[in-house]
Formats: sequence, C-alpha cells, structure tokens
Amino acid sequence: MFVYLDNSATTRQYDEVTELMIRYMREEFGNPSSLYRPGINAEKAVKTARRMLAGIFSCGEEEVYFTSGGTEGDNTAIFGAAEAGKRRGNKIITTAVEHPAVLEAAMRLAEAGFEIVTVPVLHDGRLDLDFLRQAIDQKTVLITVMQVNNENGMIFPISEIAAIKEQYNKVHGTDILLHTDSVQAFGKMRVMKPGVDLLSVSAHKIHGPKGIGALYRKKGKNIRPYLVGGGQERNFRSGTENVPAIVGFGKAAEIAYSRLDARLSAIAQARNYLLAGIETEISDIQVNSVRTCSVSGEEGLCCPSVLNVSFLGTRGEVILHTLEQSGIYVSTGSACSSHKKGQSHVLAAMGLAEKEIEGAIRFSFSEENTISEMDFVLARLKEAVTRFRRLGSFR
Repeated sequence: MFVYLDNSATTRQYDEVTELMIRYMREEFGNPSSLYRPGINAEKAVKTARRMLAGIFSCGEEEVYFTSGGTEGDNTAIFGAAEAGKRRGNKIITTAVEHPAVLEAAMRLAEAGFEIVTVPVLHDGRLDLDFLRQAIDQKTVLITVMQVNNENGMIFPISEIAAIKEQYNKVHGTDILLHTDSVQAFGKMRVMKPGVDLLSVSAHKIHGPKGIGALYRKKGKNIRPYLVGGGQERNFRSGTENVPAIVGFGKAAEIAYSRLDARLSAIAQARNYLLAGIETEISDIQVNSVRTCSVSGEEGLCCPSVLNVSFLGTRGEVILHTLEQSGIYVSTGSACSSHKKGQSHVLAAMGLAEKEIEGAIRFSFSEENTISEMDFVLARLKEAVTRFRRLGSFR
C-alpha cells in the first residue's frame, strides 16, 4: 500500500492540471508578450488563471501577480515593504514560528539595520497577541504573520491582527503594512481578510505544479519590484510568464475551491480518525497540534490538514524511515528546511523539550486519504513505536 501523509510538503498534481499543462507545452506554447495569435492565446490563458485567483481572493485582477512560488512571494512582500517604508521607520514585526522564507528574509534585513521583533507563541502554539500589540509603534513598517503554521497547523488570528494594525494606522497616521504567508492556508479556507495588504500563496500545496505561486498586493500599496527586467506582470515581476504552470495553477485553484467543503470534510475525517486511533492505541504521546480542527478556518483552532504528535521515547527520524518501508510517507517537520541540522524551531518556540521534539512526527492530509489508509498507518505506526521503545530499553 502507498499512503502519502506529507501533503504540507507537496501534493500529487491533479490529473486535470497535468493534462491542461501538457496542452500548453505542446500546442499553445506562445510567449504572452508576443503580438501574434499564439502569443495572444497564451496571454488569454494567463488572464483566465489570474481571474480565477482574483475571484478566490475577492479582489481585483490587477491586484494578483504571478511568482515562482511561496518563497518569492514572501521575499517580494518583505523586502519590498521594507524598502518602501524605510524613510518612515525600520521595525518589522514577525513571529518566532514563521517559514524560513520569512525568517531568513528578516535576518537579512536585520543585517541591513532593520529592527526585527519576533512575537512568541504560547505552549499550545497560539500567538501572544498582547506581545504583538505592545510591539507596534510608529517605527513599524511591516507586520508579517503566517495564516496557518506548516508544522502544527495552528490557524493564526489574521483578522484580529489586521484590525489592530488598521486601528493603529487610523490613530497615529501611519501606513503599517500587513503581509500574510498563506501557503498552508490556501485551498483549505477563504484566505483573504479585510486589512491584509500583501498575501502569498503557492500552487504545489493545492495539487498544482511546483515553481508557480501568486502574490496579492492591495491596490494603492506601492512596493518596489523584487525582480526587474522586461516589465512583465505590469512592471512588478519581470520574466517571461511560465504559461503552463500558470494555467495549471488556475485549474488547481478552480478544482480546490469548487469542492472546498467536501474536500475539507474528507481531510478532517482522516485527521480526526488517525488522532483518535493514536490516542487509543499508543501510550506516552504528546499531541503538539490543537486537537480541535476547523473546516471553516476558525482562527485559534487547527487546520484539518496538519497533525503533529510526539512519540515519547522514540526518534522521529527512525519512525519515519520505518514507516517508509511499509509505503507510508510522513515527515518530522518542514520539508523546506529539512536539509538543515537542528531541532524544529516551531516546536522549540512552543517550549517543547529536546526529547519531545526528537520524537515528533507531522502527518499532513489531503482529500485523497481514506479511513482504510488510516487503519493501515495506525497498525504500522504502533508496531514501529513499540519496536523502537523495546530496543531502546536494551541500550
């Protein structure tokens, strides 16, 4: 059996997406900037995908820009906002549990003289909003907070943060921007919230192609382009558009949101079934995600696509490879930083001890996962944990 439970790392591309992309590779291969028919056809396809995303975001088509993925979207938003606001202030507020695409960008800005404030999280992964409120001042130019955490699934209170930012701007006459990395939220909820100025998403997390994403930039929020050159994407993101990937992204988004409720129901069912089985069948565990998940995107609960559990007295990496031998694929954390040594910065920020982090496994789900798969996973997981603990007692 093949059971894929690492959908936060990437997803299997929908067949409809692949078929459409092949058409634009083989037949409709024109450059969207060209003035003859193949180019015009390609341009129309890009516009169709842009219109689809704008509809999902509930924004204007002119506010959607295609990027190479979540990392470029995050970098563009952060560096662009910092550059645009540097004459007024030099403070950027983020959190201790952001994706490396945000944290590494913030570190580079710190080297350039910006003040970076990282908001801590509480032991259950919730954001310390009181800390954030106190951190905002007239030097603040940007707040960047992810919408869903990629390791524990926590849904952050973007609506409340946006309201705090808007009220501060109104009272003090500032123009603090709010960016949210919605890579893990997109396809699982309605991502756009009033007061958000910049929002980045990626296609390969929603059964679309790798190497393509999008950035929402609110009309009137002028930040400097990150990539310059031929002036594509209305002079905001230069480089010949990746038409096959863009149309694939549009198709994946269309599928994901046309059956959003059914997809989320299936995802939550698999997640909750596996969690209940783990708690019943395996002793000495620690659940690092909020147990209650929300299919409506309720802030402060867990996104149904993620479940993080520590199996105490084990090593997550060993359990991962043991499960792999049975055709089960999970992870020990973020795939985007798996090549780096050291513990999960997310679990460490939550206050977990070294041994608790060492035994952590992240299960991440899609609508393609079934209850019968979860029964198979639970049986093999119990065997792997029991075997490791038994062998460990003889060391």
